[in-house]
Amino acid sequence: MPERDGAAAGGGVARRERTGATGRAAGGGATPARVAVRKTYKLYVGGAFPRSESGRSYLVIGADGAPLANASLASRKDVRDAVVAARRAQPGWAGATAYNRGQVLYRVAEMLEDRAGQLGDAVVAGEGLEPAAAAREVAAAVDRVVWHAGWTDKLAQVAGSANPVAGPYFNFSLPEPTGVVGVVAPQSSSLLGLVSVLAPPLVSGNSVVVIASEDRPLPAVTLGEVLATADVPAGVVNILTGRTAELAPVLAAHRDVDALDLAGAPAELATELERAAAGSVKRVLRSQPEPDWHGDPGLRRILAFVETKTVWHTVGI
Repeated sequence: MPERDGAAAGGGVARRERTGATGRAAGGGATPARVAVRKTYKLYVGGAFPRSESGRSYLVIGADGAPLANASLASRKDVRDAVVAARRAQPGWAGATAYNRGQVLYRVAEMLEDRAGQLGDAVVAGEGLEPAAAAREVAAAVDRVVWHAGWTDKLAQVAGSANPVAGPYFNFSLPEPTGVVGVVAPQSSSLLGLVSVLAPPLVSGNSVVVIASEDRPLPAVTLGEVLATADVPAGVVNILTGRTAELAPVLAAHRDVDALDLAGAPAELATELERAAAGSVKRVLRSQPEPDWHGDPGLRRILAFVETKTVWHTVGI
């Protein structure tokens, strides 16, 4: 995919097409055909929509080979900015009540439902699905967010425990978030796969930096627009578009990232990322080959980004 500089990208795709037929004005004159308004999709970092600091963008090509849009081509500096935003937001998100996190995630599902048509069009254009199949994909993505919203205030009961001890003590094990989680989103399933890896770390109070599908980023950037108006605190989710091979190593090596989900990383790249993550002892989740995203999600991904804190307390005090 060709890269374009920021100045050119600001006006959209260079080849601007005319849409609609020429009509007649009330006075009998010809009404000029509209010129399509081409959109350059931005990054979503810290609750805002910046362009890449490098000024770069790239052309997104649809499943039929036709140009769809321009997307920002994130740089290593953008990765670092996203991690800073995620780190700043994480304590507040983790400190919210589990019930409140569930409310926020459910609100995300509501707004995804409202934009189902737009998301379906993006899936059709990017993945080449028939409209009916794309509609099912969107519905499954909405249901997946609702499913995770329901787990926020139940996780402690399932993953935590009151432990029997021989002594005058209470002993409790409690799940806590890992911190900042870097996610390489699935490359093929640009919507359902995306929410299937994004929602799990949010359940327990992690913040997330996502590298969207390189060739099919439009559902991800549309999701960013949803998150910006769905009560998700700024910086809890940060979405970058661009070259996976360029961005993922920076995320893996960053010492302020606590864990990685490599769902969308090719096997060779995933091995390289694991080596980079070892330098700061990150928790790494690999999923090669990609799972069937339509299957039962289970708790594996939620629990992969949870730490267990054990507390002792003297009886009677």
